Amino acid sequence: MYFQRLRDLREDHDLNQTAVAKMLHTSQTVYSRYERGYQTIPVEHLLILADYYDVSVDYILGRTNNMKINQD
Repeated sequence: MYFQRLRDLREDHDLNQTAVAKMLHTSQTVYSRYERGYQTIPVEHLLILADYYDVSVDYILGRTNNMKINQD
């Protein structure tokens, strides 16, 4: 599964892959694999990114187009 939203969110926040990888305590290569769908992203990393970008995990995974958990 290709996670275009991971890349979009990263670019929207003017971050490079190395900066995000550092935040996740992993390598740039591993993070790149997440974005390209070559490696499964751990739940812990999804939660960190969802909190950092202030979006829902479902949004990152493409299960919804609502960025927030509770859209009022």
